[in-house]
Amino acid sequence: MATLKKYNLEGKETGEIQIEDNLLLENVNHQMLKDYLVALAKNQRQWSANTKGRSEINHSNKKPHPQKGTGRARQGTLAAPQYKGGGVVFGPKPKFDMHTRINKKERNAAIKWLLSELIRAGQVHVLESAKMDAPKTKIVEKFLKELGIDGKKVLVLAETREAQDKTIYHPFTKSLRNMQRKFFKCISAINGNDLANRDTLVVTEDAVKELVAILER
Repeated sequence: MATLKKYNLEGKETGEIQIEDNLLLENVNHQMLKDYLVALAKNQRQWSANTKGRSEINHSNKKPHPQKGTGRARQGTLAAPQYKGGGVVFGPKPKFDMHTRINKKERNAAIKWLLSELIRAGQVHVLESAKMDAPKTKIVEKFLKELGIDGKKVLVLAETREAQDKTIYHPFTKSLRNMQRKFFKCISAINGNDLANRDTLVVTEDAVKELVAILER
């Protein structure tokens, strides 16, 4: 049985939360995992790069120099790609149908395995429900330092209920804004990149139920 340690805002351990071993995914198809992460990266591209060909360049059609008599090679237009400011040969054009479809079961399996690995490694911590009157970076820095994760890439996961509230950036998450390598996200919106590119997770106590629900998929 895996154990998640629970801490208060001062960084003191206040309890434990047990996660059944049968909820943790033992194995995963690594090729499937790679394909999922690559698809996520591809789908983040805007595909908006746009270059102009020689027919789109705003240049005169007059020849740069006479066709004959100069000893130089004949040239037809300054819009040719060999001239500075000329058209681009085989340059990128906007693409609008480049989305890579991700299978839902494969997505769930990849997220479940990445979460399971973090839990088994002891890199998931639970933050006890606490209220902050105002954002205080020093308080959050002290909390992370007490846990020994102040120098790591930390992802704070909050419950979905806060995502539906206008005060999603409550004082704790606001305190993360000017801290390097510290991130915040609602647990219902996480993807494989969020988990693969972070060293450790801090889950709010209210979000633990949603964490377990993800493992139960």
